[in-house]
Amino acid sequence: MATELLLLALGAIAVVANALSAFAGGGAGLVQLPALILLGLPFASALATHKLASVALGLGAAGRHWRASSLEPRLSLLVLLAGLPGVWIGASSVLALPDQVATAALGLLTVSLGLYSARRPELGKSDRVVNHNAKQQLMGVAVLFAIGVLNGSLTSGTGLFVTLWLVRWFGLSYPRAVAHTLILVGLAWNGTGALVLGFSGEIRWSWVPPLIVGSLIGGYLGAHLSLEKGSRLVKTAFEWLALLMGLSLLVRSF
Repeated sequence: MATELLLLALGAIAVVANALSAFAGGGAGLVQLPALILLGLPFASALATHKLASVALGLGAAGRHWRASSLEPRLSLLVLLAGLPGVWIGASSVLALPDQVATAALGLLTVSLGLYSARRPELGKSDRVVNHNAKQQLMGVAVLFAIGVLNGSLTSGTGLFVTLWLVRWFGLSYPRAVAHTLILVGLAWNGTGALVLGFSGEIRWSWVPPLIVGSLIGGYLGAHLSLEKGSRLVKTAFEWLALLMGLSLLVRSF
């Protein structure tokens, strides 16, 4: 009976965490990863298990966004080419990082994202045409690479970073930025991180099925709400989630 309750709890956590993430453009790890740790997994095992399950978030969201033709091919290729090497490096070095310091830093950065977006009411309300020169394009690539390193090493909340960077630097509206984040980060970045961490043997395989089912359901539901509710509500959800999750990370770091 205890095992059945645990599996139900894992599925429910995955649905809630991934629905919020798919709606707001990131943050599943800020809910799901601490929950796995609270349920008894050590950090390394929780991280590897979460990474693997998070690939299902990308699959769930992809099913909804793909039908809406939300992705821009050239930008998608750029996100993959710039971010995947960073993810590999970050995931390869994750166990060498001091957890408390990294968690506090990530919390501060996440709160800053929410405040930055909230102070710019028109940011991400609609797509903007941007024409970057070579230097600006290189800057965009460098930041995506840096976020990739964070994604591989810290995992929690880095999708929020990608969403805001796509809005701020590449001119996407929040709903379109969310679509790129969920599919590219959820599938490709998290899949790479799961592959690297999987070699450590830390994945708790018995917990993976309910997490995957919950991620698929939550990812689809959140993506549907994101497309239906429009930019204003998605922007507000992004800001609140960034603030709340950033504060929770800061509290957890002490």
